[in-house]
Amino acid sequence: MKQELRIIYMGTPEFAVPSLQKLVAAGWNVVAVITAPDKPKGRGQKLIPSPVKEAALDLNIPVLQPTNLKSPEFLDELSSYQANLQIVVAFRMLPEVVWNMPALGTFNLHASLLPNYRGAAPINWAIINGETETGMTTFFLKHEIDTGNIILQEKEPIHPEDTIGSLYERMMEKGSDLVVKTVELIANGTVTTYPQDENKFLHHAPKIFKETCQIDWNKDATSIHNLVRGLSPYPAAWTTLQEKTCKIYLTETSAKNDPNLQVGEWTSDGKTYLKFQTGNGSIYIKELQLEGKKRMGIEEFLRGFKL
Repeated sequence: MKQELRIIYMGTPEFAVPSLQKLVAAGWNVVAVITAPDKPKGRGQKLIPSPVKEAALDLNIPVLQPTNLKSPEFLDELSSYQANLQIVVAFRMLPEVVWNMPALGTFNLHASLLPNYRGAAPINWAIINGETETGMTTFFLKHEIDTGNIILQEKEPIHPEDTIGSLYERMMEKGSDLVVKTVELIANGTVTTYPQDENKFLHHAPKIFKETCQIDWNKDATSIHNLVRGLSPYPAAWTTLQEKTCKIYLTETSAKNDPNLQVGEWTSDGKTYLKFQTGNGSIYIKELQLEGKKRMGIEEFLRGFKL
């Protein structure tokens, strides 16, 4: 049965690698992988393959890297694999001619409890918004992005100390297990789906840009602390410190306002702490990276940089 089900797998970043590896390890027949074209990187602009391409090559699976998902050449090549099912994990938006091609449909893994946090950066925004719970969803694709009928969902707690880094790792593993479970249901003919409950839709999860990451000191300390958590270690929240860009990776909050500081102003003893005044409460910087310097803890930073 596992060899009869012919699967096309679509994904690009590290997040999509465990799902591919676990499908193959479980004996499912992944006949081809579709991923983004190699990208130039570094000083020499050497072309670097995506993490999913590297994983696929290690597994001896053919790799397609179309620049145009609607081109006749790509569509002919895709249909030649005669796939029954397509799986999408962290890939770009698909045209209907692609997602509608296999007889059993195309399902997507999304890193939120849909319909909440539809969009490109659901893990980041769940932390930024101070959520205490998120989860993974598999659903069948349809026209409107992230709106298809749900197959499976599993919840995941967000701990107070979580950053995008720690939560991403857990979600990646939880999601890969959910993908394998979903394939088993589809292959067995026991899959059931249900429509998304629009009453549960509260937040979008748009793409993160540089301006998203700039700290607005007018906000309260908790909101700023959550922004830092939701962007650490990458792309990192930032502010300016003595006219230089400063990335902030770890903070602590205090409910106390400093009467000697205006919003956005800071104070330091030059040895152990750097404190900013927010719109309500204070933020203590614990890890940071000043433009042109390495990332470091606050005490190491203050030893080498006089404020």
